[in-house]
Amino acid sequence: MSATEKLFSVVPSSPSSGLKTLARFGFAAKGIVYVLLGLLALLAATGQQGGQTADKKQAVQTLQDLPGGSLLLGLVAFGLLGYIVWRFTQAVVDTEDKGSDAKGIGRRLGYAGSGLLYASLAWYAAQLAWSGSADGSSNGQQTLTAKVLSWPAGEWIIMATGVIIIGSGLYQIYRAYSGSFHKHVNASDLPANQQNLVYRTGQIGYTARGIVMGIIGYFFVQAGRQSRAAAVGTTDEAFDLLASMGPAVLGIVAVGLMAYGLYMLVQARYPVLRI
Repeated sequence: MSATEKLFSVVPSSPSSGLKTLARFGFAAKGIVYVLLGLLALLAATGQQGGQTADKKQAVQTLQDLPGGSLLLGLVAFGLLGYIVWRFTQAVVDTEDKGSDAKGIGRRLGYAGSGLLYASLAWYAAQLAWSGSADGSSNGQQTLTAKVLSWPAGEWIIMATGVIIIGSGLYQIYRAYSGSFHKHVNASDLPANQQNLVYRTGQIGYTARGIVMGIIGYFFVQAGRQSRAAAVGTTDEAFDLLASMGPAVLGIVAVGLMAYGLYMLVQARYPVLRI
């Protein structure tokens, strides 16, 4: 038995029912965030009041103005925490049977990375729920980028980060049309007459998410090429770029992100991954 296998053998072989429930809360919270994100962009594309090109934190902030906003924000924060815990469980327990070879470890580290990406959003939602205010600016990302650019070969590191993000976006699109998640939909507890609808919704969602990730990755590549931290951007700037191509382009991607959010909500109700 290798050292890696010994390390993973000390953890439980399957997650508890409580952890599975926590995972469902996580996917539901992620779904809500994406539905809000897409809805705000769709309203902006159609010129409706309240529409805006927003990032995830700005989308979450809209819950603050709803009745019971603090409670809703608290639930989203709790759900995102559940998502983070579940992603780390996937990485350690290997719920998806990726194995302990180099490829499997890479995929499992990807699960952990996915969880980490939502840590700041969970903290932001918790701050809003607790105190009603939080710093939702993207200056932190630019500050970190500026720091990396000051390192030796910092430009190459930022460009490499951009290439990785672009690759992740392309993988989302590949996943949408390769049918890699179709078998999970068919193996889920979904009623047979709804499986195809959910699969198509997932395809649209993964495609839109891949497009947005590709644009964000492009921003990082440009920041590295220009050695300019201000060139990096979040979902907000990606929406702005899409809007410059026309409201129809922004609207289509916005609907796609809403579809991705709905797919996450379905996954919370009828787990598509093995949870």
